[in-house]
Amino acid sequence: MPFIFYDPTYVLVLIAALFSIWASLRVNSTYNKYAKVRSMSGMTGAMAAERILQSQGIYDVRIERVSGNLTDHYDPAHKVLRLSDAVYNNASVAAVGVAAHECGHALQHARGYAPLTIRGALVPVANLGSSAGILLFVLGLFFTSSMGDAMLTLGIILFSAAVLFQLVTLPVEFNASSRALHLLETTGILGQSELKSTRKVLSAAALTYVAGAATAILQLLRLILIAGGRNRD
Repeated sequence: MPFIFYDPTYVLVLIAALFSIWASLRVNSTYNKYAKVRSMSGMTGAMAAERILQSQGIYDVRIERVSGNLTDHYDPAHKVLRLSDAVYNNASVAAVGVAAHECGHALQHARGYAPLTIRGALVPVANLGSSAGILLFVLGLFFTSSMGDAMLTLGIILFSAAVLFQLVTLPVEFNASSRALHLLETTGILGQSELKSTRKVLSAAALTYVAGAATAILQLLRLILIAGGRNRD
C-alpha cells in the first residue's frame, strides 16, 4: 500500500513532466519568434490552406476559425480544417506552416493514409484506456488477493492502448509536417529561406508529440514496476 503514496518510480513522473514542460516552452518560443516574420507572399494561414487544398483537388474540406492559441486541428469526421486565432488571419511564416501542417492531415485523410486510419480507430479505446486503465489499476492496489492482481494486469493492458495511440500519432504528425513543407514549396507559397524557418516551427511542434509518447511510455513502465514490486512483497 505505500506505493499509493510514494515510491521510487515517481522519478519517471518527474522526468516526463520536465520533458513535457520543455517541449511546450520550445514550441511556444519558436512559434512566437517566427510569428513575427511576415511571409513574402503575404498569404494568411487561411489563404495558404485554401490554396494548398485546391492544389490537391480537395474541395470538400471547410476552413473554419477556432478560438484559442495553437488549437489548430483537422476534423476528419466532418471534413473541417480549424485554424486558431493566431493562424487564421496571420500572414507569418509560422502561421502558414501550421496551416499547411493541418492541410497535411486533410491530405492524409483524402489519400487513405493508413496510420491516420489506425489512429482514428484507436481513439475510443485509447480514451477508455487512459481513464479506466488507471482507475482499475489504483483500485487493484487495495486488494491483496488474486482479484487485485487481475485488476492490476487489466489496468496495465487497458493503459497500453493509450500508449499505442501515442506511438501511432508520431508517424501521423511527422508525415503531415513532411507533406506540409513539400506543398509549401511546390505551390510557391513560401521561398527556400522561409521554408527553413517553417521547418523549425514544425520540428518544435513535433517535440510535443514526442513528449506525449514518452510520458505515456514512462507512465506504463511505472505501472509495471509498481505491480512487479507488489508481487515481490
